[in-house]
Amino acid sequence: MELLNHDLAHEFPEYLEKMNQLKASDAHFSSLCEHYAADNQAITQHEQGKLPIADEVLEVLKKKRLERKDEIYQILKSE
Repeated sequence: MELLNHDLAHEFPEYLEKMNQLKASDAHFSSLCEHYAADNQAITQHEQGKLPIADEVLEVLKKKRLERKDEIYQILKSE
């Protein structure tokens, strides 16, 4: 099974420059991106069989990743 890449560069390729600018100038946005990346990495490691995670924990991580992605997107489109 091929895994989808959910990093922010793949999720929002049209906003790469804007994301880089906001990461440098907006501490909240930068923190959101860091937390998103950490959650995404944990989910990816689990999906690759490298990190065992309980199903309940995995679902929480996926929901948090989605909430953060939604917030990141809202910031990107409003700037």
